[in-house]
Amino acid sequence: MGQLNLSWDNPQRTYSVSDFTDRVTQLLLNEFPDVWISGEISGVRQAASGHWYFTLKDENAQLKCACFKMSALRLRVKPTEGMAVLARGRVEVYAARGEYQLIVDALEPRGLGALQAAFEALKKKLAREGLFDPARRRPLPDYPQRIGIVTSPTGAAIQDLINILSRRAPGVAIRLYPALVQGEGSTEQVCRGIDYFADSGWADVIIVGRGGGSLEDLWTFNEEAVARAIAASAVPVVSAVGHETDFTIADFVADLRAPTPSAAAEIVTQQWAALPERLRRDTIRLERGMGQVLTRAGERLNRQAVGRARLMIQLRLNRLEQRMDDLDSRLRRGDLRLRLQNARARLEQFENRAAVVIKMELTDASSRLEAVRTQSVMAMRELMAGQRPRLDRLSAGLTQMNPLRVLDRGYAIVQGPAGVALKTVPPAGTALKVRVAGGEFTANSD
Repeated sequence: MGQLNLSWDNPQRTYSVSDFTDRVTQLLLNEFPDVWISGEISGVRQAASGHWYFTLKDENAQLKCACFKMSALRLRVKPTEGMAVLARGRVEVYAARGEYQLIVDALEPRGLGALQAAFEALKKKLAREGLFDPARRRPLPDYPQRIGIVTSPTGAAIQDLINILSRRAPGVAIRLYPALVQGEGSTEQVCRGIDYFADSGWADVIIVGRGGGSLEDLWTFNEEAVARAIAASAVPVVSAVGHETDFTIADFVADLRAPTPSAAAEIVTQQWAALPERLRRDTIRLERGMGQVLTRAGERLNRQAVGRARLMIQLRLNRLEQRMDDLDSRLRRGDLRLRLQNARARLEQFENRAAVVIKMELTDASSRLEAVRTQSVMAMRELMAGQRPRLDRLSAGLTQMNPLRVLDRGYAIVQGPAGVALKTVPPAGTALKVRVAGGEFTANSD
């Protein structure tokens, strides 16, 4: 390769930034119009336009790369985090940032990069030991009362977790173990956080994770020590590292892998969020069931009472008709007129007695029906009273989740200008809104 000549025709000439950048771009294009560069891919990102952006690096240097959509469609392999490649292209200057970059036209794989190789080696090792076995994974508690979080206190992940957990399960306690999630000392801090929640017994479930990043950024969660801390935890662990497409060793060892920290918060509070709707459905189902029981019982009692009364009346009428037939026969054999008069008189007596008997039977049947209905109502009330404690427990559970109940004990909620509850002392002069049990008032921090 020849020496790059940066001499100018007129050394006293003054260039604008744009002119100078154009000149350097031309020199680089002339010197490196078609070059092959080997390195390891890092920081892969595909834009909505279809262009790919990544970095080629070795142990001493790194080079920005761009592969535009038309070239990307012809690539033999797609850029992958940690992949060792030969990249072919031309060197240009991206004037907007004053950076030189390789415009990639082709990629040839050269085996796994060092980090990717280490990832695969540890993955195989832990798999042989059974740490990835689905049978060892424990189910998460349906209604966790205390959730432990191991992550950075300053990252976006903790804000997403707190916001979603507070909204979906406001009565659940949250405790953060602050830990570095990348760089020197991060592995030890993450392990200590997991051990703290596992040994103290405070948490019902642990969420371990961070936001997205490159393979190097996420490497803490590919460390063997972190994997073994998760596997040894006596408390179920949810791994929530990076974006949905990112996978770490922690994901394979954890009891559950969440695609993002936000998804982890939604998963662990799934039953809490569904509780009000489930309570509403159970209440409706119970009311319908009791209504159906009462209706069927009333119909059955009514059929029994009316049927018995009808049967008794029919029996009485049958006897009277039979008696009338006997009298008719006797009248025909004796003094018709006298017997007819006597028969009519006796028939009237029978009719009067029949009316009295029928009335008594109907009254008695009505009394029995009313008694049975009273017993049915009492039985249904006892059934409803038996279900009431369950409804009260569910209602009490919802009431206990209300974060405002603590205000009745003399506490207050202090919110900043954005309406967010403060956890630390704000700068002096900050406008505050203070909410107590009796209402709200404003104040300024000293």
